[in-house]
Amino acid sequence: TVYWLDNKLYLNITNKCSNHCLFCIRNFQAGVGSFILKLPEEPSIDRVITDLEAVSNTKNWTEAVFCGFGEPTERLDCLLEITRWLRRRYGKSLYIRVNTNGQGQLLNPGRQVAKELKTAGVDKLSISINAHNESLYDEVCRPKLKNAYKAVLEFIELAKQELETEITAVIIPEVDIQKVEKLAQEKGVNLRKRRFNQPYTQF
Repeated sequence: TVYWLDNKLYLNITNKCSNHCLFCIRNFQAGVGSFILKLPEEPSIDRVITDLEAVSNTKNWTEAVFCGFGEPTERLDCLLEITRWLRRRYGKSLYIRVNTNGQGQLLNPGRQVAKELKTAGVDKLSISINAHNESLYDEVCRPKLKNAYKAVLEFIELAKQELETEITAVIIPEVDIQKVEKLAQEKGVNLRKRRFNQPYTQF
């Protein structure tokens, strides 16, 4: 549930995801480096906090990132509670980021996801979009929910009103990165390009 790179803590709170992306790392390996991220079961909030406590004093952590083998907003209440714990433990010295597919509103109807994340203490959202239109999004991200691409675009608008927000795209042949850059400009957010080094086939 907890792994790290340099001074950044990463939180793997779920293996559930509303997408089945062609390029997802979990299609090719069981984890990152020596960390196994395929979970035998969905971890309880207490389990995650216990794992955090075990490493809390081992380094001067500068950032916590909700990023693992699933979509963090699939477990919104868990995400919020752990964020609040991090804020109580570290105060403002820790930067908190959530890597998300942007479908939080679809997954949690009736809730104000971006507002709740801000209130809990999240600093930034990195929204993985990987496409400049719906047909490409459906091709490379293979969402399980209807109207997912439209929901992601709407979530970007909501998110940027509450939090520092960027969109991200993986550099693969199917994705026209220049068109995604144009989309980012239209939305008034930054684009972060992500490298993809694993071979894959469409399946």
